[in-house]
Amino acid sequence: MNDALLTLLKSVDTPTVCNAIEVAQGRRGFNRFTRGTVLCSDPQAGAIVGYARTARIAANAPSDEAPEIVKARRMAYYQYMAEAPKPAITVIEDTDPEPVGAFWGEINTTVHKGFGLSGVLTNGVMRDLGDVAPDFPVIAGGIGPSHAFVHVTEIDVPVTVFGLTVAPGELVHADRHGALVIPADLVDGIGAAIAKMQQTEALVLDAARAPGFDFAAFEAAWTAFEKART
Repeated sequence: MNDALLTLLKSVDTPTVCNAIEVAQGRRGFNRFTRGTVLCSDPQAGAIVGYARTARIAANAPSDEAPEIVKARRMAYYQYMAEAPKPAITVIEDTDPEPVGAFWGEINTTVHKGFGLSGVLTNGVMRDLGDVAPDFPVIAGGIGPSHAFVHVTEIDVPVTVFGLTVAPGELVHADRHGALVIPADLVDGIGAAIAKMQQTEALVLDAARAPGFDFAAFEAAWTAFEKART
């Protein structure tokens, strides 16, 4: 992915990319997106775009593994994140039935931002909302005060968050609306698809914002819109 495409993807929201993928595919039905409502540490932040670095965590109970194994995996996790090809996004699955342990707060957001990652997508818990690293959005499933017994259980594996399964290395676009995976075969053409979609939507939006807009103007604009869209 070149710098121009990265800049474009960061400038648009995730619903725009979701629609653009359907434009690129020439049909409706794209379904590699999250389900349900997410929470964002900074709703005004722009989109997070990057190749997924994945892991699983648990927190409701202490690990039943030896402490030295837990520690070694923790360090392996941080090395894995630090060595991520950029741009990169952390995608973490909390495997607890009801996540309660916040892995994401002031320390981990600051560390991961320092490693050069762009943000995190997790079904787990975040905290320290006033102290989260700036320009490092956390898109999470909940907010809570405690880290409980949080520990890393697996690294570099496919994970599922909000109904979306993400494999390591897949290109993720996420914001306060949720997240999606951009199919590898569409990456090169997604910029043109975004431009086409925006031009098509402008047929209706420009008409609706113009003085004297009425049903006749809407009908004409919508007819042109339907002719042009997927």
